[in-house]
Amino acid sequence: MNTLRIMTVLLLLASWQLQANPELPELDSFIAEMETKHGFDAEQLTTLFADVKVKKSIIKAISRPAEKSIPWHKYRKIFMTKKHINGGVDYWQQHADALAKAEKEYGVPAEIILAILGVETRYGGNVGGYRVVDALSTLAFRYPPRSPFFRSELKHFLLLTREENMSISDPVGSYAGAMGLGQFMPSSYREYAIDFDGDGKRDIWTNPTDAIGSIANYLKRHGWLAGESIAHRTRLAGSEPMAMLKKGYKPSLTRDELRVEGVSIAELPSGDDVIALISLTQKHGEDYWLVRQNFYSITRYNHSRMYAMAVTQLAEAIRQKYEQTNEQ
Repeated sequence: MNTLRIMTVLLLLASWQLQANPELPELDSFIAEMETKHGFDAEQLTTLFADVKVKKSIIKAISRPAEKSIPWHKYRKIFMTKKHINGGVDYWQQHADALAKAEKEYGVPAEIILAILGVETRYGGNVGGYRVVDALSTLAFRYPPRSPFFRSELKHFLLLTREENMSISDPVGSYAGAMGLGQFMPSSYREYAIDFDGDGKRDIWTNPTDAIGSIANYLKRHGWLAGESIAHRTRLAGSEPMAMLKKGYKPSLTRDELRVEGVSIAELPSGDDVIALISLTQKHGEDYWLVRQNFYSITRYNHSRMYAMAVTQLAEAIRQKYEQTNEQ
C-alpha cells in the first residue's frame, strides 16, 4: 500500500513537472495540438515554453493602442516629423533600385513603402524589444479578448521558425508579436514575405530589399491598384451623413449616393469605382475624406483609418522632400 502511495505521488509530481508553464493556461493543450497536427516534439516545446515570460506591459499596451486612445490631430504628430520625412528620403536614396523594382513589379509607389517602414519601425530603428515568443504567448493565453487570434499567430510563428530554420527563442518584435523591418505578423510573414533579392532566403529582419518587396507584395495582394489615388478631402453641404460614415473605410458608396447626401466630390477623380467616407478628428472639429481602394489596401496592414492616413500623408511629404532634394 505504501509503495502504491509513493508511486501515485511520483506520478503526480511527474505530471506537474511536465506542465509547460503554469502561467499560461491551456498551453499544454496547445503543445499537444502542435505535436499531433504539425509534428513538433512535445518535450522540446515543453522545455521551450517553460522559459517563456508573461509580460504585463504587453497586456497594458494592447489594451490601449494609440489608434484608439488619441485623436487624429495628436496621432498625426507622432509620424509627421522631420525625422520621419528625412529618414524616408535617406532610405530612398540608399535603396532606390529595390524601391524602383517593387514599384515596377507590384505597382506600389516607393513613397508608400517608405512611409510604412517609417511608421512601423522608423526605417529599422525600432523593430521592437519583446521576444516574439513571449509576446505571442502572453496574448494567446492571458488576453481572452483576442486569444484565438494570437494562439493562431503563435502556431504560425512556430511553423515559420521551422520553415525558415530560425530560432524560436531569439527573435524580437513588437508587443503584439509583429516582426522585422515591416512588422509582419507570423501568418503574414509566411504568406506574403518574399525573397526579393534572389539570395534564396526570405529575410525581412535585416534585409531591406526583401522587406521592400514583401511590403509591396502584401499591398498588391490586398487590392492595391497601380496609378490610382488614395484619399481626397471633401466638404458637407448638410448634416453629417452618419449612415455613410458607419459603413467604414471599405469602399461601397457611389458618386451619385454621395451627391444626394450633400458630400462634395469636386476633388475626386472621375470614374465609376466605389468610395468610402471617413472622418478624422481635428482640434476644432471633424475633417472629412473620400477614400478609395488603395486607402483600404493600406488598412489591411493595420485596421485603422488613422494609420492609413498617416501613411498616406507621410508618403506625400517624403516624395515632396525627395524631389526637392534631387532638384538641388
